[in-house]
Amino acid sequence: MKHRIVTAAQMKEIERAGDVHGLPYLQMMENAGLAAYAELQKQFPHPGRLLVVCGKGNNGGDGFVIARAAAKDGWNVTVLLAEGEPKTADATRNFERLHSLPVPICTDCSVLETQYFDAAVDALYGTGFHGELRPSGLAACGLMRRLHKSGAFVLAVDLPSGINTDTGEVAEGAAHADLTVTFDSYKPLHIAEASAPLCGKIVCADIGIRDEWHPEF
Repeated sequence: MKHRIVTAAQMKEIERAGDVHGLPYLQMMENAGLAAYAELQKQFPHPGRLLVVCGKGNNGGDGFVIARAAAKDGWNVTVLLAEGEPKTADATRNFERLHSLPVPICTDCSVLETQYFDAAVDALYGTGFHGELRPSGLAACGLMRRLHKSGAFVLAVDLPSGINTDTGEVAEGAAHADLTVTFDSYKPLHIAEASAPLCGKIVCADIGIRDEWHPEF
């Protein structure tokens, strides 16, 4: 697996190059979600109760792919739309693909406070996050932190929510993960002193972008 480290902006260029070479963004999202789900499966030989916390961007789209794959495998899946319905085209398509499956969609963190989950997926904020957590994000991260403390396994998609990709700066209330699955390349936060411990184990998964497609930075 590649060991390059790229910034958020460079990762956008890598994805753009993949799209130009015939790997559409929608397929990259599918590959990313399935790769992350495969890592979750390694932790759980049998399906259990899974909470997938999704944001309104493409990180949330990865979460919808995970939710769909898990539900088809027999997991009892609940999706939390932490900031409302998705806003990007690819995330919206994957959200719509969930509608034919028995996956409850929740929009209120508070109703999940008393529920038990074996695992949670943090697909709230991706590489574009910077600054402070908004109230809705703070509430969702708080829920994931409480689940983590109570023994649920937390898998972060690309990075735990509330961390700046390029600097590793950790916002107050950021999520903690047992396992972080990033895609194609590592990001600076994965090695930064402040943020790396919040990532847990870090796996860099292949999403189909070939080495020769990578731009020269």
